[in-house]
Amino acid sequence: MNSETSSLEALHDIKKMMERSSRFISLSGWSGIAAGICALVGAGYAHHILAKYANETISTNPGLKEDFKNPATRGEYFFKYGDNVLFHQLLQIAIFTFAAALILAFIFTYIRSTRKGVPMWGFVAKRLMWNTMLPLIAGGLVLLRMMQMGYFELVAPCSLVFYGLALIHASKYTLGEVRYLGYGELLLGLVSLWVKGYSIYFWAFGFGILHIIYGIIMWWKYERTSN
Repeated sequence: MNSETSSLEALHDIKKMMERSSRFISLSGWSGIAAGICALVGAGYAHHILAKYANETISTNPGLKEDFKNPATRGEYFFKYGDNVLFHQLLQIAIFTFAAALILAFIFTYIRSTRKGVPMWGFVAKRLMWNTMLPLIAGGLVLLRMMQMGYFELVAPCSLVFYGLALIHASKYTLGEVRYLGYGELLLGLVSLWVKGYSIYFWAFGFGILHIIYGIIMWWKYERTSN
């Protein structure tokens, strides 16, 4: 009986060593939670900016009041007639949100890597970074071109699509749960392409709520017992 137990423990240790050598397993659930909170804060502030712009537009053009009650026609007005100041504000919000989420993800991942005694910037981490950034960089260039051509209403849905593809592509180098987060982001992005006027809500749900759910699951499954 003791020999069987020892063999099972040895196999378990070998499995963990192989997993460490081929997958980056130091992703922290807190990183997902922090990213989700940042996204919700950013989406909330963007919603506030859009509501303020809508109120100012209605005050100077009362005839547009009925159009602004409908999310679809309100969205069309923003994308067609919104000024550069509005879009620059929204772009700044997106940049700061991404930067805050990235910094917090780095901090929490670094803390978990230190606790587990796993190098944070090893060969596997580099492969994970490359396979994540490649679709994101390509997607960023596509989104930039969309904005230059005036297709602002496609930016939020396509950002979800490219982000989902990046997660799915990178999931083979880290924990499998990342793949399911990618599926969720991809599905939300595709659906929002056909639902006009609700892009910011889909974006908030994808980058906010889904990240928080994912982070809680990761923490509960991998970090709760170790803590």
